[in-house]
Amino acid sequence: MAGKDIIIMKMKKPKRVPVIHSVINKQITQVQAANVLGLSSRQIIRLVKQVKRKGDIALMHKSRGEPSHRVMPSDIKYNALNLCNTVYQGFGPTFAPEKLFEIDNIYIHPDTLRKWFIKADMSYKKRKVPKHRSWRPRRDSFGQMVQMDGSHHKWFTSVNQEYVLMGYVDDAANRVYANFYGYEGTIPTMDSFKRYIKQYGIPQCVHLDKHVTYHSTKNLH
Repeated sequence: MAGKDIIIMKMKKPKRVPVIHSVINKQITQVQAANVLGLSSRQIIRLVKQVKRKGDIALMHKSRGEPSHRVMPSDIKYNALNLCNTVYQGFGPTFAPEKLFEIDNIYIHPDTLRKWFIKADMSYKKRKVPKHRSWRPRRDSFGQMVQMDGSHHKWFTSVNQEYVLMGYVDDAANRVYANFYGYEGTIPTMDSFKRYIKQYGIPQCVHLDKHVTYHSTKNLH
């Protein structure tokens, strides 16, 4: 019969009912019941006393029917969404929480705000996923390609000045060649490359970085 006598429990709760009744009816011991339910003997004793006093309803969780402590108050949710739709319009669910906390003293977890955006059908700028860099196979033999780069650092502890290490690495053999210069520019590049050629010969191609020295400013069109 529908009414207040109906007891609704989670799946693991009904399992306790026959076990506790078996203890009350002395069909099994408290130790056996504790092993079946994964509880301690002291917990079994407490459950037996509660069932004897209140009935099976004593096995229900005491907070059943109460609102979850993790539920965000409706006014905070409304204020947060209103700010995101006006002041922080277009901000994503990762950046918006930072501003809400920093300026408005409202803490919202990014995952929570993302769910609110989806439910409210609010659009925002999505972060661009960087393109995947595919692995480049190495060249087969020495001299096919040389990688050249200038490394700026205070290499010498006795001198408080940065020097540039113009380095060359053969792509196939990992053979390294390098010289120090006072700066990275056209003259150091040409000088170091000439020295490399004298020692190892002219490579088929040279792989350079994006330093301005290696890029022409002349309009070729």
